[in-house]
Amino acid sequence: MRFGSFPLIAARAAVCAFAWLIAPLAWAHAVEADYFVAPDGNDAWSGRLAEPNAERTDGPFATIVKARNAIRAGRATRAGRDARPITVLVRGGVYRLDRPIEFAPEDSGTADAPVVYQAYRDERPVLSGGRRIDGWTVNERGHWVVELPDVKAGSWRFTQLFADQQRRYRPRLPKRGYYSIAEAQSPSPKAAGKGHDRFRFAEGQLDPNWHDLPSVEIIAFHEWATSRLRIAEIDAANRVVTLHGHTMGDSPWARLVAGHRFLIENVFESLSEPGEFHVDHATGRLTYVPKQGESPDRTEIVAPFLPQLVLMLGDVAQRRWVEHVHLKGLTFAHANWATPPEGQSFPQAEMNLGAAVALQAARHVVLERCVVRHTGEYAIGIGPGCRWNRIESCEMVDLGAGGIKIGHALATDWGNTLSIPSDEEALVSHQTVRDCTIAHGGRLHPAGIGVWIGHSPHNIVEHNDVHDFYYSGFSVGWSWGYGASQAHHNEIAFNHVHDIGQGVLSDMGGIYTLGISPGTTIHDNVFHDITSYSYGGWGLYTDEGSTGIVMRNNLVYRCSRASFHQHYGRENRIENNILAFAGEQQIQRTRTEPHTSFFFERNIIFWDNDNPLLGSNWADNNFRMDRNLYFRVGGKPIVFPGGLSIEQWREQRKQDEQSVVADPGFINTAAGDFRLKADSPALRIGFEPFDPSRAGRRTPRAPGTDLPPVPRAYE
Repeated sequence: MRFGSFPLIAARAAVCAFAWLIAPLAWAHAVEADYFVAPDGNDAWSGRLAEPNAERTDGPFATIVKARNAIRAGRATRAGRDARPITVLVRGGVYRLDRPIEFAPEDSGTADAPVVYQAYRDERPVLSGGRRIDGWTVNERGHWVVELPDVKAGSWRFTQLFADQQRRYRPRLPKRGYYSIAEAQSPSPKAAGKGHDRFRFAEGQLDPNWHDLPSVEIIAFHEWATSRLRIAEIDAANRVVTLHGHTMGDSPWARLVAGHRFLIENVFESLSEPGEFHVDHATGRLTYVPKQGESPDRTEIVAPFLPQLVLMLGDVAQRRWVEHVHLKGLTFAHANWATPPEGQSFPQAEMNLGAAVALQAARHVVLERCVVRHTGEYAIGIGPGCRWNRIESCEMVDLGAGGIKIGHALATDWGNTLSIPSDEEALVSHQTVRDCTIAHGGRLHPAGIGVWIGHSPHNIVEHNDVHDFYYSGFSVGWSWGYGASQAHHNEIAFNHVHDIGQGVLSDMGGIYTLGISPGTTIHDNVFHDITSYSYGGWGLYTDEGSTGIVMRNNLVYRCSRASFHQHYGRENRIENNILAFAGEQQIQRTRTEPHTSFFFERNIIFWDNDNPLLGSNWADNNFRMDRNLYFRVGGKPIVFPGGLSIEQWREQRKQDEQSVVADPGFINTAAGDFRLKADSPALRIGFEPFDPSRAGRRTPRAPGTDLPPVPRAYE
C-alpha cells in the first residue's frame, strides 16, 4: 500500500478511554496507604482514612487529582521526591471526570519509590468520561426522548451511547448490507487536488429533505481505510451528493469510485430498530429506541463527554520526564469522539486519532491489571520521548478504533508528519505489552489496529489475545520502501490473533510489516480466521520494503487470500511455520526485484481446496525455497508456477531441492490441533515442532471485567 505524496497528518493524541475493572488482587489486600480516594469522599478531608468517620468530619478524598495534589504539596515541604513508595488506594464505584487526569514530571516517583495509584482490595473503581442521561420521557412510538442543553448550545457532540455497559449505534441506511456508489464525480473546486468529496448515488438512496441534514454522515469504504464525512448538499435532480471535507488524497485507492460501498448514518427518519439512537444537534434532543426489557427507570444510559481521560505529559525539549508512576486495577471508560466538521479520513490505521490514555515523555510507567473500554478512538497512545513503559495484564475492549499505538507521531502537539524525529530523545522505544486482551475494535473507525508500532525499536509484544477487528491485528514498521526507519529489533511473540478483517476491509493481515527492520522477529504466534472484503486477507504480510524480518514458529490458518504474502522486500526469513487452509493461494509474492526477496525454509504448507500453492508473481528466481513440506488433502497433484511438477521445479528453478510432498501427520486439524505425530515426515526435513498452545494470554482476566456482548459495527 502506498500513500504517494499525501501528507500523513498527525492529529492530537487524544487519550484513549480505559475502563479499568479489577479482580481480587493480592497486592491490594493490605489497607496501608498514604492516601485514599472514594466516591463518598471529600477533597476537603485529609484523605488518610479509607472511609468517612462516624462524624463525617474526615475521610478519603473524592478525586485522584486531589490525592495527586496532596503528594505534590507534601513533597514541597520535604524539598524532593520520597525515599519510599507512595500509594493511593482508590475505592470502588464510579467517578465522573470533568477533565482529564494529568500527571506531570513533578508527579514522578523513582525506581525504588514509585508513586502507585491502585484499586482498594477487590473493589472496582471506574473513572468515566461520560455523563449519565436521566430525565427521559416516552413518546407515542415508545421512544425515549430527553433534551440536552449542552448539545443544543453546541458545546457537546457525541457519536456513541452505552446502555447498561453495551454499545449502541446511530441509525444507518441501508439497514442491512451496504449501498454502492453509482458513478464517480470529479471533486469540487474546494477539494480539487486534495481528495474527493462527491459522487453520484442511485435512485432513492439519499433525500435532501432529511431532518438535520448537516448532521447526516457518509461512511465511504476504500480498500484498507474509510472516510467518514458529513453531507454538505444533495442535488436530487442529478443524484449527486457533496460532502464536507474530502477523502485522504487523490490516489486511486482514496477516490469515491463506482461500485465502492458506503453507508449513511444518523438519519432521523430511519430511526426504528431497538438499540438505535439519534442526536438532533439543532434542538439538543436525544432519542433512543429501547431494547426489550429496558426501562427509563432501571437502564443506565451513558453518553461520552471527555475524549481524553488520562494524560502523562513530560517535556522532551526540557528533558523532564514523567517517571515511575504505576496505575493498577483502575477502570477508565466512556471516551468521546465526535465527527469534526471536515470529517475523518486518514490513509491507513486511523493513526491521526487520539487515545484515551496518552503518554508523552513518560518513562518507567506501569499499567497493570487495568481495563480500557467504551472508547471513541484508540485505548492507549505511547508517544514522543516514551521509553521503558510496561502494559501488563490489561483489558482493552469495545474500542472506537484500535488498542495501542506506540510511536513518536502521537502527541497532542508534536507536529504533522510521521517522519523520524530529529531529536534522539524523542524516539519511542523499549515498550512492553504483555498478557493483555485487546478486542472488539473498530466500532467507529474500522481501520483501527490491535497494536501499532511506528518508527519505534526494541519493543516487546507478547502473550496477548487480539481479536474482533476489521483491519489488521498488528502493524509494525511504517517506512514505505527502503528509506530510513527506526522500527527495528521489535519482538512480536506468543500472541493469539484471530477473527481479523471479518470481510469489512481489504489489503490487511494478522500482522502487517513495513520498511527496513533488522532484528525484528515474529515468532510463536497463532493467526487464524483472517478474512478480507475483496483482496488481501493474509496471515503474515510483509508489505513495502520489509527487510531483515524473521517469521518463525507461527501457526497460520484459515486466511481468505494466503497464509503468507510479500508485496516487496529484502531478505526476510520465513521459516519453521505451519501454514494451513488458505483460500485463493497458500503463498503469494507480488513484486520481483533484483535482490533476494525472502528465504522460505522448513515450513509445512497444508491445504484442502483446488487453488494453487503459489500465487501472483514468481517470474524471477530471486527467492530461496527449500526443505519445505507440501500437502494437498486428497492427494491431488501439486503444481508449481508454469505448470511445473515439483521435480521440474527443482530441475528448472533450483528451488525446493530438499522439500517433500507428504502428509505431515497432524493430530486433528478439524479440532485445531496441529501437533505432529511422532513419525511425521516433517521431522526429516528439519522442521522443529513448537507448541501453539503457548500463544495467548497467560494471566486470568479479572472477575467482573466481562462486558455484555459487543455488537458488530459492520457486516
